[in-house]
Amino acid sequence: MLARILIPDKFLASLVIVVLLATFFPADGAAAIWFGYLTTFAIALLFFLHGAKLARSTVIAGITHWRLHLCILATTFIIFPILGLFLGALSPSVLSPEIYAGFLFLCILPSTVQSSIAFTSIGGGNVPAAVCSATASNILGIFLTPLLAGLLLKHQGGGISFDTFEAIMVQLLLPFIAGQIAQPHLGSFLARHKKIVGIVDRGSILLVVFTAFSGAVVSGLWRRTSLEDMVIMCIVASALLAIVLMITVFGSRALGFSKADEIAIVFCGSKKTLASGVPMATVIFAGQNIGAIILPVMLFHQIQLMVCVIMARNYGSQAKEMQTDQGY
Repeated sequence: MLARILIPDKFLASLVIVVLLATFFPADGAAAIWFGYLTTFAIALLFFLHGAKLARSTVIAGITHWRLHLCILATTFIIFPILGLFLGALSPSVLSPEIYAGFLFLCILPSTVQSSIAFTSIGGGNVPAAVCSATASNILGIFLTPLLAGLLLKHQGGGISFDTFEAIMVQLLLPFIAGQIAQPHLGSFLARHKKIVGIVDRGSILLVVFTAFSGAVVSGLWRRTSLEDMVIMCIVASALLAIVLMITVFGSRALGFSKADEIAIVFCGSKKTLASGVPMATVIFAGQNIGAIILPVMLFHQIQLMVCVIMARNYGSQAKEMQTDQGY
């Protein structure tokens, strides 16, 4: 049980292994150039598959529950960024400018899809609404995350130049649109072969993380990031998650949502995607120290999974107790 909580997904263990490989055997010189080309292709393929596997009916299905979707999207793209700006009070005294840029980038990312839906299902929440909201968050994130990066990160070494905007179009948006165009032809195939999608999905993320951390290690990431910095990042990430969870739990109750809707709001609104976040960072922060920027994203992802595993089980237990009390 303890191992399942500490490492809820083998993929997280794989990420740790990749970071260790990049730390001790970083790609440098010609190898780094080739890994860069491979990473660019992997990112484009990743967003193409995201577009190809996403049925348009899924997006349309839950749109009518607009209050719930607005709450989730407001949490993801308004409340989180505001909290990220408040974290600016910790920079540079507590958080270095690079690490603060990573937290600010974390706060403008869209929600996850798979884990949001999975935790909503485990907790007995409104799964159709979670599917729609998480999907909408990721689609809007392709546009809103770069836009918010341009607005909020321009003083943190980020922001959007014309070259960056062009790279986002070519590497993220165009492949996604191409995937949507191909969806009627590939959607059923990808639905039958989910393992292929999963391998490409996770494999591309591992490749991006290895490439990003290799460049960061070569440029001296671990010489500039101490154990104290890692502890501080974990504390800040945990506090950020705790605040958002309280806002979503008590906010959904204050607005009169049902328990099922509350569960969907909590798990969709509190999540931040690693799957899309790392590739987006590679494009938005091209030529910069991406390793330090994606560290907060990776830590937050690990912490949110550990916490939400426990919360989902508690929600699920409460739902079963209610059914027992009602004689079901």
